[in-house]
Amino acid sequence: PPPYTPKPPYHPIPPVISPPTLPPKPPVYPSPPIVNPPTPPILPPPIVNPPTPPILPPPSPPIVNPPTPPIVKPPSPGTPCPPPPPPAQQTCPIDTLKLGACVDVLGGLVHIGIGSSAKDTCCPVLQGLLDLDAAICLCTTIKAKLLNINIIIPIALQVLIDCGKTPPPGFQCPAQ
Repeated sequence: PPPYTPKPPYHPIPPVISPPTLPPKPPVYPSPPIVNPPTPPILPPPIVNPPTPPILPPPSPPIVNPPTPPIVKPPSPGTPCPPPPPPAQQTCPIDTLKLGACVDVLGGLVHIGIGSSAKDTCCPVLQGLLDLDAAICLCTTIKAKLLNINIIIPIALQVLIDCGKTPPPGFQCPAQ
C-alpha cells in the first residue's frame, strides 16, 4: 500500500459577506441662522411749541341808541270798554226731556251691556244733532237724572258711535 500521507485538515473558506446596503440617508440641511431685526434707536418725540395766538383787544360793544317810547294818550273817559262776552256755554240745543228715555235705557245697560233697544231709543233723538252737541246733550241729561256720570258716560259714548256720531277724541262732560 502506498504510504499514508496525512491530509491537512480541510478548512472551508468562509464566504465573503459584504456589509448590508442601507438606503441612503436623507440630506441634512443646516437650520437657517436666527437673525433678530435691528432695534431702531428710541428717540423722544420732538418738542414743538404751539404758536401763540395773537392777542387782540376785546371788541368794544356796539353803540345802540335806545328807542324812543311811543307817546300814548290816555283813553277818553267818555266810552268805557264793553265787558268781554261770557264764554260760550256748551249747552244742549234740544229739550233734554226727549233724551230722558234714552238715558233711562243707558242706566239700565250698566250691568247688561249695549243692546239694540239703546240704539232704537237714542239714535232718532240724536239724529239731527252735531257730534259734539249730541255728546253734550247726553251729559246734560245724565246729570239731570242724577245718575253716576262716570259709569254711564262710557256707555253713552259707545251708543253715540253706534248711532253714527263721533264725539271728539278724549271728550269729557263739561263741569256744570
